Amino acid sequence: MDISNVLIEALPYIKKFHDKKIMIKYGGHAMVDENAMSSTARDTVLLKYVGMQPMVVHGGGPEISRSMDRMGKEPQFIGGLRVTDEETMDIVKMVLVGKINTEIVSKIGLHGGKSLGISGKDSFLLESSRKGPTQIQHENGEILEVDLGYVGKIDKVNSDLIEHLTSNDYIPVISPIGIDKNGNTLNLNADTVAGSIASEVDAEKLIVLTDVPGLLADPDDPESLIRRARVDELRELIGDGTISGGMIPKIETCINAVENGVKTAHILDGRLNHSILLEIFTKHGIGTMIRE
Repeated sequence: MDISNVLIEALPYIKKFHDKKIMIKYGGHAMVDENAMSSTARDTVLLKYVGMQPMVVHGGGPEISRSMDRMGKEPQFIGGLRVTDEETMDIVKMVLVGKINTEIVSKIGLHGGKSLGISGKDSFLLESSRKGPTQIQHENGEILEVDLGYVGKIDKVNSDLIEHLTSNDYIPVISPIGIDKNGNTLNLNADTVAGSIASEVDAEKLIVLTDVPGLLADPDDPESLIRRARVDELRELIGDGTISGGMIPKIETCINAVENGVKTAHILDGRLNHSILLEIFTKHGIGTMIRE
């Protein structure tokens, strides 16, 4: 490929998105594979150097479960959702804030980026409250009402800290834990955190990295990628069952984001090197782009 053509194709996008905030949710392969995490961090730094304001939210579910196994505590899930008791919450904090967050910050630093790791507890960034009893459909179809423990929902995003960091050329790296009015720590869904912060800071884009090529019309056919979708189309696809399982919360996060000020949301394959750059800087993109 002619490198000059690549740069020429990228130019209008570099101009269009100059000084715009780009929220990237690290997940899937980008979280568990050392090379993938390093590549994603490098791409994040590149966005910064071409004039954008990238922000990162990360998950860490698999790493939390591995750490619990090593400590002899069995992870408990109901309907795919983690039950978080007090002991589990301590492990969640240790893994998200103490391990994964610092690893991402150091990777960004290695590639020449200025980065700072924070959590939703810092400066009361994510004021939250416990979800309380949640209705979950069991595998046998039975509806169960369960208390997931220290699992929270976001009540308010105090974005001053994010604005302060981005305006001073830092890349914020945010762990998805919240704080309630009594100072207790709550476990939050990382996709929801990314979407909520993106909306609050008027981000241009929300990018969600996953382990699939994007939204697929047929989940068993990676060639059935839906490249562009509107909110009304997505609601129909959820209604008819085309979108199901773990993709539903990701799509709902994207819908909420674009309905609350984010220009476009993108679901990308984090297993593919430079998927962020290919999505932002090329005409046809690489994943699924969602707009209102």
